[in-house]
Amino acid sequence: MNQYINAKLSNLYIVNTGWKPKIMLLLTLLLTYSIGRAQSDIGVNDNSLQLFEPAPEFDQRRFNVALGATGVTFTTFAIGLNNVWYAQYEREGFHLFNDWHEWEQMDKMGHAYTSYIQSHLWYQGSRWTGLNEDNSIMVGAIAGTLFQSTVEVLDGFSKEWGFSLGDMGFNMVGVSSFWLQQKYWGDQRIKFKMSSFPKSYSDHLLQNEQGAYFPTSLDDRTNDLFGENYLTSFLKDYNAQTIWTSINIASFLHDDSRWPDWLNVAIGYGAENMYGGFENQWEVAEFTFTLPESEYPRYRQFYLALDLDLDRFKPKSHFLRTLFSILNVFKTPSPAIEITTRGEILFHFIHL
Repeated sequence: MNQYINAKLSNLYIVNTGWKPKIMLLLTLLLTYSIGRAQSDIGVNDNSLQLFEPAPEFDQRRFNVALGATGVTFTTFAIGLNNVWYAQYEREGFHLFNDWHEWEQMDKMGHAYTSYIQSHLWYQGSRWTGLNEDNSIMVGAIAGTLFQSTVEVLDGFSKEWGFSLGDMGFNMVGVSSFWLQQKYWGDQRIKFKMSSFPKSYSDHLLQNEQGAYFPTSLDDRTNDLFGENYLTSFLKDYNAQTIWTSINIASFLHDDSRWPDWLNVAIGYGAENMYGGFENQWEVAEFTFTLPESEYPRYRQFYLALDLDLDRFKPKSHFLRTLFSILNVFKTPSPAIEITTRGEILFHFIHL
């Protein structure tokens, strides 16, 4: 048993690394909330806690607050990630790594989502300081690219991974989606969103390839990969996540349309039965475990659902407007139709 425990601790290189850009997103949300609190504390915008309302003209005090908060966030993230995570692994010269077939491309969708949200939030923060529209769009695109590229460059110098052209490409998908919409529509009609709900996994003992049962289970495996609490599961567990493009139908219709401007149609992408990046096989001590494809087929999921665009609500409370803006990065639970690559068509009364 001690050998088993030691082996689990020594094989942590198998963990899902897709949590790193999502940590950056959480820091970004914390940054935007901090700016909102700071604008009240320094007397900007009086007693308003509304986060994204633009200043009528450039405001040096707001700019200083935003610049300082951004600098602290980026420095904390870059130094902390390097010291806490990458320092555990051997470094080598900059190199590429082909991870296109990893996690059924769920990690790629996560990169698009995260870079889009970051670009949009930094744009809104720039407008809050009073920067004009064009400059704010540029700041949003540059910031989204810079923060995500930091992760890719650090990966590029790590022996365990490498610079992923696929990850970087989907970072650019997210940044470009923000930039093109804001530049040519002056609005975000199509938004990237995310939903995630914790999954439970079997604690039944698994049989290894030598035909013997061993004290490990899918629950043990997923605890190693995705963590043991809701926060780490939210960040890491691709089986539990869905990435959405939420389309504001009313913005594409005539002004006299009766379609509510707060009701979106969302298209989602997910995947299931992933217990390793490329395949469902792993080692514990000297034993190899392979999940049979017949029982645990890796497959993709496509969803169609309704969603709420919380940015379209305009409550009088500035606090609620701020809260809605932050919550709008997540997909609203709703009924959904699921189509899988296994040929299934399923209906979910509520998809979480």
